[in-house]
Amino acid sequence: MMENAIAWIFIFPLIGSVLVALAGFVNRKFCYPISVLSMAGSCWAGIETLRQAMSSPSHEVSYILGGWTLDFFPRGVGIEFRADILAALIAMIVLGVGLIVTVYSKIHVEKETPNKESVYYSLMLLQITGLAGICLTGDAFNLYVLIEVAALTGYGLIAIGSNRAAAATFNYLILGTIGASLYLLGVGYLYIKTGTLNMVGIREVIENSKLANSETLQVAFVLIGVGILIKMAFFPFHAWLPNAYCNAPTTTSCLLAPLVTKVMIYVMIRMILSVFGVKFSFESTIWVSWMPWLVVIAIVCAAFLALSQREIKRMLAYLIVAEVGYMVGGVWIYNYYGLIGSIFHIISDACMTLCLFLGAGIILHKCKTTHFDGLRGLFSRMPLTMIGFFIGGFSIIGLPPTCGFFSKWYLITGGMVSQRWEYMVVLMFSTMVMVILFFRLIERIHLAVEESGKNLGKGHGDLGLTKEQTRFDEAPLIMLIPLLVAASIVLLIGVYNQDVVNQIEIFLKAYGLPTGVKYK
Repeated sequence: MMENAIAWIFIFPLIGSVLVALAGFVNRKFCYPISVLSMAGSCWAGIETLRQAMSSPSHEVSYILGGWTLDFFPRGVGIEFRADILAALIAMIVLGVGLIVTVYSKIHVEKETPNKESVYYSLMLLQITGLAGICLTGDAFNLYVLIEVAALTGYGLIAIGSNRAAAATFNYLILGTIGASLYLLGVGYLYIKTGTLNMVGIREVIENSKLANSETLQVAFVLIGVGILIKMAFFPFHAWLPNAYCNAPTTTSCLLAPLVTKVMIYVMIRMILSVFGVKFSFESTIWVSWMPWLVVIAIVCAAFLALSQREIKRMLAYLIVAEVGYMVGGVWIYNYYGLIGSIFHIISDACMTLCLFLGAGIILHKCKTTHFDGLRGLFSRMPLTMIGFFIGGFSIIGLPPTCGFFSKWYLITGGMVSQRWEYMVVLMFSTMVMVILFFRLIERIHLAVEESGKNLGKGHGDLGLTKEQTRFDEAPLIMLIPLLVAASIVLLIGVYNQDVVNQIEIFLKAYGLPTGVKYK
């Protein structure tokens, strides 16, 4: 069983989704514990897979369905799941977030989707299966299938909410379908030129043949690239994200916001490194010259859009769009440090976004609103919740010792050594915008000020709040503990940042990325 741990990553949630569906006909109370146990089993398998990848001489684990092995069958004959260090790390983030959100979900699911627990948890488990599969598949076509599994279950998880969620789901469906179709067309072009769908096999054909100047390969690269940019909500393809995350059920937002965009950025990195290859992606295409400028536009626009918001979840949604720009920029400055920063920021952003959305969910549960005007005196009522929430906020700003500081440090270092000054400037600008946003929140939560900025108190230490407004009313433990666990992870990754970077460096060592200036 331990040898095939990578397979159990999928088996646990798939079996769990079936059992949850059956439990809906027997007793819906079983849906929650079955889901938690399924995710716990999948997390165990993810940890074991990561351990195997780190300890293996080749730093990867390969599993071909049907019991076939690479010793007797060439790549591309069977469906391969392959976990190198990068795939195992991102899959572990997916599974960890999935477990935390599942534990957190009980109250919200019962309240927001009554009598639909079996449907909701089945979709949630399938969503996590799809996202984990995206990280671990070694086949370009099966990657498309798993992207669609994650997308279809995501549509269901959003639409199951309020009436307003239906329109948000429709927008998500249209843009998601366009992105997936472009990706599939690109894979078709790849198959025409290489004769294989195995990712490693495609790269070997490209590197061992004279395809660098192939127009077909260039078209495939553009189609796949644009499709992935749409799926990751890169500006201006972000239109689906704010409404989807703001109108979805709370648990859905907590699950999708930390994972979907980050997993698609992982897909972009995977396609560049493992499919098209570094030489073709960065030296045979024109993307290196103009993608950093598109990143600048994306980050600036997203930062201004976030600055104009007065509702927490919508503000966070636009911050996610800005963070997508961070990570895409880290890749396309074509630098060793930039790529380290981009991968590290995938991990960091998933954890700190999880913190923020868990906290926003608790605020919504207690205050019935997430609008800035409804947050007065919240720190005195829920100090632990606010501490967990603001650890995520301080990380997204980039304050040490949170993980966000160190991932941003590598992104800035990559921009510096590549002399991409425009990228460095926009990173600092967006960071200042985030400082303004979160200190605006601190004003309302701790200092109790009006929208105008006027202090509502009458004297020193007087916040102008009634006893009812300052009554201690902390979040339920089943919601508070997942938030504090997520906040602790943000701090732990920051403290042990070098260990994470060491593993990323092991993965990148084989690709020969430049450590200095190298762009067109």
